[in-house]
Amino acid sequence: MHKRRLNAGVFALRSDKTMTETQAWLTLACTPGIGAAKAESLLLQFGSAAQAIAAGPGKWRKLGLEHHPDSAARELAEQVDLALKWLDQDTDRHHLLTPASANYPGLLRGLSDAPVLLFVKGDPNLLGEPQLAIVGSRNPSPGGRENALNFAAFLSRCGLLITSGLALGIDGQAHRGALQQDSPTIAVCGTGLDTVYPAAHVELAEDIARRGALVSEFFPGTPPRRANFPRRNRLISGLALGVLVVEATLRSGSLITARLAAEQGREVFAIPGSIHNPMARGCHRLLRDGAKLVESGEDVLTELGPLLSSQIDPPTVGPDPEVSPALPDTTLAKEYSDLLRACGSDPVSVDQLAERTKLTTAEVSSMLLILELQGYVASGAGGRYTRVGKRF
Repeated sequence: MHKRRLNAGVFALRSDKTMTETQAWLTLACTPGIGAAKAESLLLQFGSAAQAIAAGPGKWRKLGLEHHPDSAARELAEQVDLALKWLDQDTDRHHLLTPASANYPGLLRGLSDAPVLLFVKGDPNLLGEPQLAIVGSRNPSPGGRENALNFAAFLSRCGLLITSGLALGIDGQAHRGALQQDSPTIAVCGTGLDTVYPAAHVELAEDIARRGALVSEFFPGTPPRRANFPRRNRLISGLALGVLVVEATLRSGSLITARLAAEQGREVFAIPGSIHNPMARGCHRLLRDGAKLVESGEDVLTELGPLLSSQIDPPTVGPDPEVSPALPDTTLAKEYSDLLRACGSDPVSVDQLAERTKLTTAEVSSMLLILELQGYVASGAGGRYTRVGKRF
C-alpha cells in the first residue's frame, strides 16, 4: 500500500491515479468556498479533481474562486491525512463518495447545498435505495417509542429503507425497528465516523454499520458540535422520499428536519397525539402547516405509492401499526382493568388516577407497579404513566 501524505504547501500527485483522486477530493472538500456544485464545475473545467488542484491559484481566480488549497496547505494536509488513515483502516467497510462516484445518491445531487463528500461505514449502495426518514424527540413518551419501533418495523418489511440520525429516543427506536426485521437502516451522523454520538449508541452504531450504513459529510476527527446537527438534518431529509415525525416539542430539531424536507420537495408526515402531551405539539404544528396526518403505516405507503411504483412490497407480513380500540383482558382482575381504562390514552399522574378511580394514591401506586412489571403501563417523565404494550 502506498504511504499517502500531503506535504505542506505542495499537492503531490501520486502514481496511483485512484488514490490521487481520493486525496484531491478530500482536499477540495475542506477548501473554503467549495461546495458540491463548484467542485463539479472544477471537474468539468479541468477533467479531474487532481488536475483542478494542480491548475493553481491563478486559474482558480479566473473562475471566481479566491481560496486555492495552496493557501492553507498545512491545515488541509492534516485533515486529509486523517481521512486517508480512516479509509485505510477497513477498506471493505470504509468508503468515500464524491459527486463523481456512480453510487453518490441521486436525491442529494439536486440539492443546492449537496455535500462534496460522503464518508460511509457499511454498504454505500444502500444510499440509493428508496428511504423514509423517521425522526422525533430525544425524550419521547413510552407510546412514542413504541410507535417509532412499530412503524419502522412495518415499513421496513414493506421494502422502505429507514433512515434517521442515531440520536437517543425516536431515532434509536426507528433504527432498532428496522434491524429487528433483519432490514438495513441508515444513520446520518453529526460527527466524523470515527466517533459515535451519543456514546450510549456505540453498539447500535456498530450493528447499523454491519447491516446497513453510517453516513457523514464530516471528516474523521470531527467532534459533536452543536452546529453540525442542523447540517446533518438536511441530509436525513435529502436522502429520503419523505420524513415521518413521531413526536416532537415545539423546539425540537425534528421540526428543522421537517422544514428542510418541505423545502427539498419531500413528503412530510406527522403522527397526532394528545393535546395534553407536550411531545405532540410539534407534530400538531406540522399538521396545521400541511403535513400529512398518519394513523397507520398504510397512510405512508399510500402517499409514497406514486413515487415508489414497484420498488416496495405490499404489506402482507405482520400487522400494520395503527391505533386500535382497547380490548378487555380477561386475565386481569376487574380493579386492574378499571385502572387501565382510567389511564385513558394520555400520560397520567398517580393523583389523577386516584381522583378518577376513587382509590387512594397508595393503592394506585401499588397497582401501577404491578401493571408496569406485567407490561401494561410504562412510567415516564414527571412521574406520569402511559398504557403500552399489552391490550386490555
